[in-house]
Amino acid sequence: MPEGRIKKLITDKGFGFIEGDRDDLFFHHSEVQGTTIEDLSEGQTVTYEIGQGKKGPCAVTVAPA
Repeated sequence: MPEGRIKKLITDKGFGFIEGDRDDLFFHHSEVQGTTIEDLSEGQTVTYEIGQGKKGPCAVTVAPA
């Protein structure tokens, strides 16, 4: 699984962005595993998988590293 850092969190709307190896990836709170989006913080390292969303690639199965 790739690792990245949380670039931006918008917890009141339930999503954020991960700074990955290639591009920034959107993630939805429903994809957070093992914790909640409220417990994540900007700059935190997470693992994720790349999936396909309505607007292109996105991060799925997001978990703290």
